[in-house]
Amino acid sequence: MSAKADRLKLNGRTGLMNEMTRSARSAHSEISAHRAERFNTRICNAVKNASAIAWRGGLMVAILSSYTAGAQVSQPSQSSIGSEYTFKLNANLVILNATVLDSRNVLVSGLKKDDFQVYEDGVLQQIKHFSHEDTPITAGILVDNSGSMASKRADVIAAALAFAQSSNPEDQMFIVNFNNQVSFGLPADKPFTDRPDQLQSALLNIKAIGGTALYDSVAAGLEHLKQGNREKKVLILISDGGENASEHSYADVIEMAKYSEATIYAIGIFGAQDGDQNPGVLRRLAMETGGEVFFPASSRDIVPICAEIARNIRNEYTLAYVPTSAGQVESYRVIKVKANEPGLEHLSVRTRAGYSVRSATTSVATR
Repeated sequence: MSAKADRLKLNGRTGLMNEMTRSARSAHSEISAHRAERFNTRICNAVKNASAIAWRGGLMVAILSSYTAGAQVSQPSQSSIGSEYTFKLNANLVILNATVLDSRNVLVSGLKKDDFQVYEDGVLQQIKHFSHEDTPITAGILVDNSGSMASKRADVIAAALAFAQSSNPEDQMFIVNFNNQVSFGLPADKPFTDRPDQLQSALLNIKAIGGTALYDSVAAGLEHLKQGNREKKVLILISDGGENASEHSYADVIEMAKYSEATIYAIGIFGAQDGDQNPGVLRRLAMETGGEVFFPASSRDIVPICAEIARNIRNEYTLAYVPTSAGQVESYRVIKVKANEPGLEHLSVRTRAGYSVRSATTSVATR
């Protein structure tokens, strides 16, 4: 990394800590002086502990080669803003992001294309593309701001910033705040940001009050991801309760998740008094999309969890195949991915459970 990049990183962290101090002081209008001081201290301490996670410098560019079996790749085009590349794939190509773990639940790197087998509805598929690179993502952080989250907000903000600090500098990020209502933390003219200070401001834009429109927040996040132009799409859902205020139903958001390209990571912070908690929906969203669910014992544990999620995303394998199934008959297709490596036993692969093929007349309600 160049000396200039090092200076930018240092200045960015210094500016972030200064901004966090100013934001904590402004919280006096919302909470008592004593609580504001505790709030500021907890954020600063949590982020200091997470600051060992360095920003990765440079740009990782993955340009796919031409595919057979009818899948087409556009020529890469450089944007006017920087070294940003995009590509388009036709609808026949299924792209999977996969995490490989050994028997001790440790990430496994260094695998090759021939070490993987992909099955769709039990039929072995031919892998057309394989890569293992740190590619930029479009990521949304969905934050529960219901009344019961008031005492946990400092830890949630620190965790979101830890995720940002662990991310590729080319990532596109946004914040969805939800209680009885769903709102986007960034200004209307800024759909995404790569700056932690702007993410922090977006997290502080709302008071923790009211009920929990969890399903509506997931629906809004999945829709907003479509505006991003990064190869990978990710949602991180942080909530301490169930659902009591949404217009969308459980069936709505599960269907949307199945049709989406997103990977959903869920963090459930449940307390003894959370009577509406529903860990099952968090598990289902993660399972359907190839993500993971966490249930930390304390809200303070979510800082290392968010850093771990970022590391997992950076170490994913990307596999792509053209399904051997004929036609586009509306159906749900089950995916199973296996990995084998001489000398390594009991490897497990985490990826999405399957995908839905939608006919031309089928749609998912987004309200």
